[in-house]
Amino acid sequence: MSIFNRLKNATIGFNRGLLGLSTIIAHTCLTIRKRADEFSEWEPPIRIVKDKVVTTEFVDFIVDQLQTETSEFGDFKYHQCGLGVTAENVTDSGIETDTGISPATGTQTETDHDTYKSVATMTMDATEAITEHVIMSQSGAGTCMDRTVFSAINVVSGNQIEFTFEISFTAGG
Repeated sequence: MSIFNRLKNATIGFNRGLLGLSTIIAHTCLTIRKRADEFSEWEPPIRIVKDKVVTTEFVDFIVDQLQTETSEFGDFKYHQCGLGVTAENVTDSGIETDTGISPATGTQTETDHDTYKSVATMTMDATEAITEHVIMSQSGAGTCMDRTVFSAINVVSGNQIEFTFEISFTAGG
């Protein structure tokens, strides 16, 4: 290969990385509803829709699974909420500030051929301002697919929050 072709290929590779063409970008939607208790009506939902990158941890996980699939691949259904306010980052690996509430196991569905959905309800055990949500592959220290930060949802003990997480992927760019 000539020096010209080597430089051309290096430039193409650099530009792809620079332009984000080698990045996994996903359309995510987090819908949050709150109610006073399990017998109350739900308040109007809050929707947070973003076109953003998923975590580096999740991308690494996908690559590993393409090499050696484990049953964990279908386990991204554990929802956790927290009190953290730091902006989302590709390096996120879980909840920033834990509430102490155990993660909830979501119900998984496919809403369209390219959209994954998980829905979970969590019952609060204290007066707090919930400001973040993650979806993980395990109830404990699993792989973090996504972390979303939002305006505070003030809760008291006994309130319930329903989290609906959706992620869509587009083939072909």
